[in-house]
Amino acid sequence: MLAEEKERPAVLAEVSQVRRPSPGLARVTLAAPELDRFGYDGPDHLVRTFFPTSGQDAPVLPSTPDWWTEVQSMPEEIRPVVRNYTVRRYDRERRELDIDFVLHGEAGPAARWANRAEPGQLIGLRSERSGYQPTPGADWQLIIGDETALPAIGAIVESMPAGTRAKVFVEIANDAEEQGFDTAADVELNWLHRAGQHAGTSDIVARTLRAADLPGGEVYAWVAGESGMVTAVRRHLVRDRGVPKESIYFCGYWKHSAPTY
Repeated sequence: MLAEEKERPAVLAEVSQVRRPSPGLARVTLAAPELDRFGYDGPDHLVRTFFPTSGQDAPVLPSTPDWWTEVQSMPEEIRPVVRNYTVRRYDRERRELDIDFVLHGEAGPAARWANRAEPGQLIGLRSERSGYQPTPGADWQLIIGDETALPAIGAIVESMPAGTRAKVFVEIANDAEEQGFDTAADVELNWLHRAGQHAGTSDIVARTLRAADLPGGEVYAWVAGESGMVTAVRRHLVRDRGVPKESIYFCGYWKHSAPTY
């Protein structure tokens, strides 16, 4: 962990707005006076979220740099539920940010909170870092993910400057989950529908990528989502496409065999 990351304390943030960009997604706007010092590093910025336990109006937050050890040492009845999410939008002047929650029904404590989120509720936020770091001099970018990576993908695409060339592949349930992005870049956006298959069980991303006509030149690849999909994509890029490992950022957000909501 970098020194500056250790110095980013958890803060209590209040829900100010809840929207539904698509049927399976809740976009929650969170505000706090301390968010002008959030330490936003750019698109794909990871934020630790702390949810209250049953009977609490607000979560108990860690106060030391060794926050995880502190959380684990808390009595179970007050220990917050901790999950990782991506900042979809950050506004320093307004001291607010958006987090997109994929709605998983009642599958876990974070999922239940997202289903019921409304203005006035409180959760904790702790800024971490951004994983999106394009290779200097890359000729084009390849961005791949499922709906859990869609908040990061949206922020990445909208941040791309004019002159950037990118191919984007996103696995989603159906066309109702498609979104529009405002970008100055030359972006080819491909929505891959699972057509009834459960998330984490389809190979549509790997199949589509194997058949895709990709540009030549040096590529920077960013891949995130279900762990099995991410592994398959990275293996294909390295073994079959000859992409150097150092040109690929990859992150398994979740596992179909052991989902954590």
